[in-house]
Amino acid sequence: MTATRPTTPTTGTATTSTRTAGTATAGTVTTSTATARPRPAVPLIGAHVRYLVLEQLRIPMAVLSSALFPALSLLFFVLPFDWADDPGAATAAVAQLALFGVLTGFLFTFGVGVADDREKPWDPYLRTLPAPAWTRIVARLISGAFFALLSVLPVLLVGALFTAATVPSGRLLAALGTLVLGGFPFLLGGLAIGYSLPTKVALPVVQLVFFPMAFGGGLLLPPELFPGWMQIVSSLLPTRGARDLLVFSLGGPTPTVLVVVAFAAWTIGAALVAGWAYRRDEGRRFR
Repeated sequence: MTATRPTTPTTGTATTSTRTAGTATAGTVTTSTATARPRPAVPLIGAHVRYLVLEQLRIPMAVLSSALFPALSLLFFVLPFDWADDPGAATAAVAQLALFGVLTGFLFTFGVGVADDREKPWDPYLRTLPAPAWTRIVARLISGAFFALLSVLPVLLVGALFTAATVPSGRLLAALGTLVLGGFPFLLGGLAIGYSLPTKVALPVVQLVFFPMAFGGGLLLPPELFPGWMQIVSSLLPTRGARDLLVFSLGGPTPTVLVVVAFAAWTIGAALVAGWAYRRDEGRRFR
């Protein structure tokens, strides 16, 4: 009688199935683990803002000079004259010098600051990281707006203590919004300068561009004192448009159509040049 050995095909099949299932499961887990989720933009923007603010605060003289210059101008060029006793003239003078501080902060922060960053190895490294470029740009806008509005506080303090300037509470928020709006052409112009020129060239260019515009736009002297031909030139400058819009938000006269159209044209033109300068810098350095 011949004995036969029992076979276990069922067990073998089960073992094979188990191994196959285990392999499939492990592959699935590995694939899902390897897929990286994109990091939210808000923490990235916050990290960039913190870095930019701390970097600027490490040079306190630069922060103090930009914050105190408009207030000192108010002390020396407005208080000794009769303008300080006239509520309308005093309010306009405080508004003009507050706008001067905001425009200075925008133009120097985005003009000289961007040009300086481009020459450091840290900025090219950041631009090669797998993060959207707009997060860095938004962070720079926020930090620039912070330091620009910081320069407004000393002017408002001096104007409240030593002049007859008055701002209705209902117009305060509108005035702050107009300050930021008025700085847009200079913010965009600063980006155009910063992405086009090196630091040694950007600094004198910013000074040569801004200070004649500040004087011609009526930020240092009331534009009503200008002669006729200067009134026409002043109406075509973006500083005059920003100044008239700010005074209007505080209850002043309505800006002329020429002033508003010129301000809008400067803003659009500066935006186009800034976009071109950024793409040109991106193509030349990272192609």
